Amino acid sequence: MIVQRTIPPLAWALLFLLAFMWGGSFLANRIALEEVGVFTTVAFRVAGASVVLWAYVILRGLRVPLTPRSIGTFLVLGLLNNAVPFTLIVWGQQHIASGLAAILNASTAIFTVLLVALIFSDERLTKHKAVGVTLGFAGVITAIGIENLTKLDLRSVSQLALMGSSLSYAISAAIGRVYLKGIRPEVSAAGMLTSAALFMVPMAIWLEGVPTFAYHAATFGALAYLAVISSAFAYMLYYVVLNLAGAGNLSLVTLLVAPVAIVLGAVVYGETLAANAFLGFALLALGLLIIDGRLGTRKKPR
Repeated sequence: MIVQRTIPPLAWALLFLLAFMWGGSFLANRIALEEVGVFTTVAFRVAGASVVLWAYVILRGLRVPLTPRSIGTFLVLGLLNNAVPFTLIVWGQQHIASGLAAILNASTAIFTVLLVALIFSDERLTKHKAVGVTLGFAGVITAIGIENLTKLDLRSVSQLALMGSSLSYAISAAIGRVYLKGIRPEVSAAGMLTSAALFMVPMAIWLEGVPTFAYHAATFGALAYLAVISSAFAYMLYYVVLNLAGAGNLSLVTLLVAPVAIVLGAVVYGETLAANAFLGFALLALGLLIIDGRLGTRKKPR
């Protein structure tokens, strides 16, 4: 009989904490956008997180590979795993609610499963995964609304931007699987975020000017939260949960982030979502649970 890996109580607690960290990032984005531009918000996030992570790497004495291959990988993943998706998410949140943004962001797992099935022979699209992917995409379409797929206003384009961020995350996951082997995850995170900062800081200054820093306390708090809590600390916590509970159990965080973002958006900004958004999230969650093997499959003894 195959013994399934369970989630110990500590991992559950850390899983909820991680979901709160990432769910809170959608609220922090909205707060920051009241005074800070899209590109500057992302630049603060990646640059601040890279400083914290490098401090951690140096204090721990972790080995940092500086080969052309590793540096090239950090640059590519910094663009696809941080700079591009962060920018698309923040830009999209100018026109859609935080909760809806989080729901659409949960589609990352759907895109990832589909993409790796096309690339890697050991992650093929089985029947139950195909069912899960189909339900997941049905959930995404439901959350967006069929009518928004046929028009090009700011709301519909913003929702498509969130889908673009999910696709970017999926592509980076496939690349990371191949090119990050043998590199400590904390070092990978530091390298990627530093690379993202190399892209975003000059772009932010070019497009939005040098930051004035004449912000309200809430804005500084939101920017600090994005950099330190939802990026640097979240990355470190992510790998702790991975070691405690395994990758499959860790994927449950994608189902917990959206409710956190929905509640925070409702409490702080009075955001409300249409019924189709909640129905879409239910279908998406069902699809992810089927993909993960928690529903619709039974492990046979051997």
